[in-house]
Amino acid sequence: MSTAYAPSHDIAVGANPFSRRAVLAIVLIGTLLFVALLWMIGTGAGMGSPNNGKAHAASKGVTGYAAMTDYLDRRGYAVRQVRNEGALDKPGLLVLTPPAFASGKDIEKIVSARRYIGPTLVITPKWLELPPARDQSGAKKGWVRLGGTQAPHWEGFLDDVTVDLGKVDANGQEAKWDGLGLSGTLPDRKHVLWGEGDRLVPLVTERDGRILAALIDDGGTYPALEDLAKQPMQSEIEDEDRYPLVIVFEPDLLNNYGMASRDSARLIDALVPAMEVGADGPILFDLTLNGLGRSDNLLTLAFTPPFLAATLCLLLAAVIVGWRAFLRFGPPFAPDRAIAFGKRALVANAAGLVRRSGRLHLLAGPYAERSRTRLMQALALPHTLAPEQAGEAIDRALASRHGDVEPFTAIVARLKAARRPQDLLKAARDLHALERMLMR
Repeated sequence: MSTAYAPSHDIAVGANPFSRRAVLAIVLIGTLLFVALLWMIGTGAGMGSPNNGKAHAASKGVTGYAAMTDYLDRRGYAVRQVRNEGALDKPGLLVLTPPAFASGKDIEKIVSARRYIGPTLVITPKWLELPPARDQSGAKKGWVRLGGTQAPHWEGFLDDVTVDLGKVDANGQEAKWDGLGLSGTLPDRKHVLWGEGDRLVPLVTERDGRILAALIDDGGTYPALEDLAKQPMQSEIEDEDRYPLVIVFEPDLLNNYGMASRDSARLIDALVPAMEVGADGPILFDLTLNGLGRSDNLLTLAFTPPFLAATLCLLLAAVIVGWRAFLRFGPPFAPDRAIAFGKRALVANAAGLVRRSGRLHLLAGPYAERSRTRLMQALALPHTLAPEQAGEAIDRALASRHGDVEPFTAIVARLKAARRPQDLLKAARDLHALERMLMR
């Protein structure tokens, strides 16, 4: 024997199984996820972290420059990491941190294109980075071990400048630097990187005179840097429109390794303003030479100015359409008739046409004229009076009877200036009340 079970209640045919809140939540979550997906594709977010331990601005390893970028950002500068070659020609200070085997011709191309756009700071690499040891517990993403040193080789860029790598001091003493009115100690006690060349104007040197940072003497005029330099510039050509090129040979002056010292922070505070960068000026850190560049696509352009404004407008329009659709949720309301019945059909339809056309404010002038005509008849004023004279006569009549009431000309001016329906209706009611007051 089998037993049939009947449901405790019936579900009406055609009933909506979802509530308004459930539908709204589904639409909102789906929309946000879709927009987030478009943003991630356009900006490259979520496609791998640039914090790979190398010597560049996005790296938090000991040889990176994340501390420098964060420090400058906190000091009020407009710091930006550039991953597109097309953005390297923007105004502001450009900081290049090429790897040891970068193409010197590529570096020269970038630097040469910016000589009349903005200053350029090039920091040479020194360290060989290795992954953390297996027994090094607690190592975070981007951390590295220093596996040795290596001088850069950039054939095609500043070929008249020699970069040397050697011991800090023959007596094993600490490497001390001074320049720009400051002094400090390098974090590495064994190796130092310095430059040699006839066009180098020393800015920061080791205590034995080796050049750790220098301005390139290229015929430009750089008053702030020249005042801080340790020797005068020798070039006789003066080009006031050219921007400076500064080379930092010893990366430990500015990288995360060196930024553990306050002296490096003070060095940045002295160097950046001297390179003609304003208090809140832009500073661009290049990542393209470090293999982290990417090309723009339509989605990238959609989420970058000036196209970002159009994207936001489209998103706002979609939100408005969605909200209107949500308010429409449920059975449709019975529509009103397009043409009203009865003896007021003509007036109602005409009013509806004016309201739909959005030209309600055009009724202000004719309404004011009709009101002036009625008041002129009520006050027995000559019909030959000009509109301005008639208005002044009505104001005098109103002032003699009701001195504390707003003048007729003021109400008419307010009526004609009104653009919102509520302001137009308020002025029309005040004008009608004034008519009744004078016609009693």
